[in-house]
Amino acid sequence: MRLRPETAPAVPPTAAEPAGTRPEAAPDDAAPVRASRRRRFAATCRRAAPSTAVAVVFGLALTVAFPPYDIWPLSIVAVAALSLLMRGRTVGQGAWLGFAFGLPFFIWLLSWLNVVGWDAVVGLSAIEAAFLAGLGACLVLSQKLPWWPLWAACLWVTEELARDRLPFGGFPWGRLAFANTGSPFTPLAALGSAPLVTFAVALSGTLLAAAALAAYKLRGQPRGAHSAVTAGGALVLSAAAVCAGLLVPVPTGATDHVRIAVVQGNVQKPGLDFLGRPMMILDNHVSATLKLAADIKAGRVPKPDLVLWPENSSDLDPFSNPAAYDKITQAVQAVGVPVLVGALVDGPDKDHVQNEGIVWDPVTGPGAHYTKQHPVPFGEYVPYRKELTKVISRLKEIPRDFYPGKGTGVLQLGPAKLGDVICFEVAYDGIVRDTVNAGARAIVVQTNNATYGRTGQPEQQLAMSRLRAIEHGRAVVTAATSGISAIVAPNGKIEQRSGEFTQQVLSADIPLRDQRTVADRVGAVPEWTLAMVGLLSCAAAVAIGRRDRTRMAKGQKQQ
Repeated sequence: MRLRPETAPAVPPTAAEPAGTRPEAAPDDAAPVRASRRRRFAATCRRAAPSTAVAVVFGLALTVAFPPYDIWPLSIVAVAALSLLMRGRTVGQGAWLGFAFGLPFFIWLLSWLNVVGWDAVVGLSAIEAAFLAGLGACLVLSQKLPWWPLWAACLWVTEELARDRLPFGGFPWGRLAFANTGSPFTPLAALGSAPLVTFAVALSGTLLAAAALAAYKLRGQPRGAHSAVTAGGALVLSAAAVCAGLLVPVPTGATDHVRIAVVQGNVQKPGLDFLGRPMMILDNHVSATLKLAADIKAGRVPKPDLVLWPENSSDLDPFSNPAAYDKITQAVQAVGVPVLVGALVDGPDKDHVQNEGIVWDPVTGPGAHYTKQHPVPFGEYVPYRKELTKVISRLKEIPRDFYPGKGTGVLQLGPAKLGDVICFEVAYDGIVRDTVNAGARAIVVQTNNATYGRTGQPEQQLAMSRLRAIEHGRAVVTAATSGISAIVAPNGKIEQRSGEFTQQVLSADIPLRDQRTVADRVGAVPEWTLAMVGLLSCAAAVAIGRRDRTRMAKGQKQQ
């Protein structure tokens, strides 16, 4: 009798295959399905490779638009290239190309973080590039609408708004505005802060892309008058966006001035170990200030009205270390004018420390102070410390979290009311704007870039100071431990700058201004308005797409 296949006895296991270990046979059609999927995936990768390579190239080109290279026209070209890459893509493809554009851009731009570790560079770059992936997806949607260059430019502002705030307070490095701190776009900051500069750069780039697309359509068209007009009009509008900033007046006049001296005491070596032995950095700044006092007494330099020391110029808490307190007092009394001292002081409890700028008077000693409002995550504090230190042991090198300040840095230093911002805070629009609106007549950026010396990071941060000067119509003075210290006029011109890793004193008369710019008055309104327009354009594109699909489906049913 023949046995039915489903009741045939099982083949006994062999010695090499013990009972219960022999795998079950896969269905006959499983292998072909898997092979087909692999072929489709390989084909997709092959098709995506050229466009991905182009995205990588122009992401790297965008980096060259930023300091220390400063080839700002490449910011326009990079925006145009990304817009062209999005033509005819799906939303998913747009997201991938946005990420492929953003990852190499940020890796090169943030390569100065390699002193911490390349894992930090790649990790932070991947997080930042994820925002550009979202931008890429939205750019695909915006191109389905009429006047798409306008909506696309708004989406660049949307992307930066999100990235400047998320996660953990955001990280604004790499904004288009920061590649254009010495370009024709820069004066627009006085009207709408950095977001308006970003919008103008992006608009110029997207219009350039629209001109290129219209010009491409002329190929093989004996009568392409419409495309020619479109290409020419888009090109003219792109140039107009570039030149618009030249029409914006940059007020710089002032009736009051104050003479300042910036003391750059220097550190022993760059990198994570810049601190050296305790009190070395404080000794350097005390020594440089005593030399300044001697030069003043000898009549070699005029006496300043106030002296500025950088962030971390005292590497010990002067309130808990009597020797540090005495050294600072000695230097301040020798120079005979108030000194803004940067120091780390104990926080409200044993687990916290505060990054402060302290007004030290030659008669009354330490007085008013400013506490840094925006500590850097994973640099000055560890989010989810208990959980993350178990996984990343290197985070234990940050023994105490920085406690954030609650108020602006408006301080009275002798005859001048100055606004103190500390280090990376210069990258955040709101912190600097609030300080100016609270009454600061000039801006001081206390910074310590010794960890990232000779990496391009100090130049990137100095560029932000140039933008802030024009944005708020204020002189901006950067005081750095190891460089770059600089004096920037209200028109954004760098009047003096120090070298890196040198002991140096800069002296200058700076204007004190009370007038506020349009950007100071309108605040974040332009940014939120442009960002919302960008989001609404995406919503409109989705709604129109659904409507068209519904109409098509109804038409097919009727047929």
